[in-house]
Amino acid sequence: MCLALPGRILTIEDRADILMAEVDFSGARKEICLSYVPDAQVGDYVLVHVGFAIQRLDEQTALETLAMFREMGMLNDELEALDPKP
Repeated sequence: MCLALPGRILTIEDRADILMAEVDFSGARKEICLSYVPDAQVGDYVLVHVGFAIQRLDEQTALETLAMFREMGMLNDELEALDPKP
């Protein structure tokens, strides 16, 4: 299954006019495209689906959602789903 997962932006970099971010998901860090949320800033929480941030979230909602994924034992599966497979 591939759901959207919240994470916190650690760094942002412009690569050939494509905004990319390093995002922390409860200790796991992934590179994420910010094209759909170009106003996102370092420290913001974003909802990520298959490598793309699709919206900004408030911190409380993000942390509650991560806790639910963890409780259901789905956090690692969803982190793996963030990386598109060749």
